[in-house]
Amino acid sequence: MTSNAHSRHMALFGAIYFVQGAVLTYFSTFNVIYLRTFDLSFTRIGVVGGITLLPFVLKIFIGLLSDRVNLFGWGHRKPYIVLGLLLQSSAFLLFPLISPVDQFPLFVVMCVLAALGMSTYDTCTDGFSIDATPQEGRGTVQGVMVGGRALGAVVIAAVIGWLSHRGLWPVVFVGIGGLGLSAIPLALIAREPRVRPPEQAFAAAAFRSLLDGAFVLFLVLGLVYPLTLWSANGMTGVFLNEALGVALEHVGLYTSMFGVGTVTGGLIGGPLTGRIGRRASLIVALLLTSATVLGLALLPSAGVGWIVVFFFGVAFGYYETVYMTMGMDFSDPRIAAFMFAFIMAVGNIGIGLGQPLSGVLVDAFGFRWMFGVLAALNLLTLPLVFVIFRLQKDAAARA
Repeated sequence: MTSNAHSRHMALFGAIYFVQGAVLTYFSTFNVIYLRTFDLSFTRIGVVGGITLLPFVLKIFIGLLSDRVNLFGWGHRKPYIVLGLLLQSSAFLLFPLISPVDQFPLFVVMCVLAALGMSTYDTCTDGFSIDATPQEGRGTVQGVMVGGRALGAVVIAAVIGWLSHRGLWPVVFVGIGGLGLSAIPLALIAREPRVRPPEQAFAAAAFRSLLDGAFVLFLVLGLVYPLTLWSANGMTGVFLNEALGVALEHVGLYTSMFGVGTVTGGLIGGPLTGRIGRRASLIVALLLTSATVLGLALLPSAGVGWIVVFFFGVAFGYYETVYMTMGMDFSDPRIAAFMFAFIMAVGNIGIGLGQPLSGVLVDAFGFRWMFGVLAALNLLTLPLVFVIFRLQKDAAARA
C-alpha cells in the first residue's frame, strides 16, 4: 500500500469513527435526557434503547453481504459505507419533525433507521480496516478508531450540552445529520481494489473459525463488558443531573471529560498492548474499568466526579482498543467483515440487554446500586481472560 493510500484510509477511519462518536454520544447520553423532557419513564426509555440496538445485533448479515457482494461494481466496502451514512443522516434530519410522545412508534422507527445506517457503515469500515491493515499495524488503527470516536464525543458532547440546556434540540439533530454527510467525500476518494485478492476471497471453510474454543470464550467476554461499561456510561449523565444536581449544560462537559479520557485510553492502548502483550493489557483494562465503575457508585460529590469520569474514560478507551485489536486478530480475512461484525453483534446484544437492565435497576434500587452491580458483573469475567489465552497457547502448541 502506498503512503498516499494509507493516509486516505486512516483519514476515512478517523472521520467515520468521529461521526460515530457523535451519534453514540447522543444515543448513550442525551437521548435519555431528551426523552426525559417529555416525562417518559426510565423503563420506557430503556425499551427504546433496546429496540434501537437491534440493527447492530443483525449487522453480521451486513458483513456477510459486504464480504460476498461487490455492490454496483464499486467495491465490497465503499458503497456500503456511503449508503449507511446517507441513511443515518436522513433519520437525524427527520427527528425534529417527530414527537416522542404523540408519535412514539414513529420515533422508535427513526431510531432504528439511524442505527441501521450506523451499523452498515460501521461494519464495512471495520472490514475495510482488516483488509487494508497488516497485523503489526492493527493496534495503531484501533487507536485511531477509538480515539476518533472519543474525540467526536469530546467535541459534540459539549456542543449538545450547550444546545440542550437552551432547548435547541432541532439544531442538535440537524447538526448530527450534516456531520454524517460530510464524511461521504472521504469514503468516495479512499482506494479499494475492485477485485479482492485471493487470500481475502470469500470461502465457506472460513466459518470453521467460529467454532474455536478461545474465540467462543472471547465472545462471552465481549457480551459482558459492553453490558456493564456502556450501561454505566449511558446512565452517568442523568445520574449527575438527577442525583447530584449537575445542570444539563455541565453534563455535556462531564461527557466531554469522559471523551478526553477515552481518547487518552485509546492512544495508550495500542502502544501498550504491543509492549506488554494482549493478555496483560486485557487484565489491566478489566481491573481498571471495574474499579472506575465502582468509583461512580461511591461518588461523594459532583466535584470528585470530574476525576472519576475522566479515569472511567481512560479505562473504557483502553479496554475498547485492546478488545477490538484482538477482534481483528481473531477475524479470518476471507470473512473479515462478517466475523468482526459477529464479534460486535455479540457486544451489541450485551449493550441491548444492559440498557433495560440498568433502567430497571435504577427504578428499583437507585443509581448507586446500579453502578455497583455493573462493576461486580464486569469483574466476574476476569477468569475468562486466563482461559482464553491458555486455549490459544494450547492450539499454537498443537499446530
